[in-house]
Amino acid sequence: MHPAIATGIAINVFVLALAVFWSGDPRELSRLLVEDGIVEWSQFLCFSAIAGLLGYTFVQRVKAGGASILELLALGGLSALCALAALEEISWFQRILQVQSSEFFLQNNRQGETNLHNLAVGSGSLHKNVLLKLIFVAGITHNLILPLVARAKPGVQRWVESLGLYLPPLSASVPYLVLVALSHVLIDHPRKGELGEMFGAMHYLATVYAAYFVGVSYGRKPIFDREPEAGRLTTLFCMFLVFMLFMGWLLSAGAGADLSGVMSGD
Repeated sequence: MHPAIATGIAINVFVLALAVFWSGDPRELSRLLVEDGIVEWSQFLCFSAIAGLLGYTFVQRVKAGGASILELLALGGLSALCALAALEEISWFQRILQVQSSEFFLQNNRQGETNLHNLAVGSGSLHKNVLLKLIFVAGITHNLILPLVARAKPGVQRWVESLGLYLPPLSASVPYLVLVALSHVLIDHPRKGELGEMFGAMHYLATVYAAYFVGVSYGRKPIFDREPEAGRLTTLFCMFLVFMLFMGWLLSAGAGADLSGVMSGD
């Protein structure tokens, strides 16, 4: 297993273990899962970093030339999508800057905040009624179905990579999916779904780096394809992943996460 992927899995295991350890104490568990808690800030940092990695990959493909329009659209679009996800996760810094929501969001947002994913849709929110279903289908397809099919038919992986995408190795996908399942089984909290979202963000941060930057389970030329430069970069990246977990913890404390009790919502 590549060190970057192993580090991402280890961080996810640590966070799940922390949630299990704190599961008997609602105040401590809320510290992990509430708005502006450790997990939410970790998601923001992961999505921001993914957007940066994909954006850098996009720029390198443009400089190198030869990339198809579809490939560039995929990389650029995914970079923008991850940046949007990061900002949506913390409601565009609304709580940090203490900005009042407009009348539209007060009336149409399930939490009364300035973000799109909590807009009311039917009896729930856009996040619960639409986005989670799409994420589930896309996640299973990308992390399990396509990698399994590609083992028997290598042309599937070449086709995916021709679109500017990649397939994560099963050594990364299986632990990720198992951890998401365990978080739903072991944790009893209205916001336990935040754990699965963080696991996914960390999983994709590690595998995006592994594929595009050092060529793990990737058939095309990575950005860094020579040793010892690639190995040194991976060591720094692993240190960066651990540092991000500490940053999520510090941001949670600095943002003043509400620890008065168990909060519900998305």
